[in-house]
Amino acid sequence: MKLEPYLFFNGRAEEAIVFYETHLGATREMLLRFNESPDPAPPGVVPEGFESKVMHASLIVGGSRLLISDGCDPTPASFSGFSLALNVDGVAAAERAFNALAEGGSVLMPLGKTFFAASFGMVTDRFGVSWSVIAEC
Repeated sequence: MKLEPYLFFNGRAEEAIVFYETHLGATREMLLRFNESPDPAPPGVVPEGFESKVMHASLIVGGSRLLISDGCDPTPASFSGFSLALNVDGVAAAERAFNALAEGGSVLMPLGKTFFAASFGMVTDRFGVSWSVIAEC
């Protein structure tokens, strides 16, 4: 059994994918657009203008898979009630990842040493996704 987060960006998935590739070193496993689906969606399911949006994508971030879609909702995405934990090797890597995620986002807890980590901080990225960045002791 595996647990893999599946994030719905409601029209901004491709932007998020490129951002995570560029700033977190994510590797794209696959990307399928709604208009590339072998089985077309039932009428009215895909909002107008979403035909070339991301139906399903898979990224590898570190050793973990992150699933991404634009979904079928044109309203702005809302991510609440969870945080993605990004465990990195060392304080310098934590600073790089944290600063990249904070670009256009907001810092919830500044990055710093804690009793449980060499470096830990919480940030919400430009897409509204909450991240906990940690470099363990």
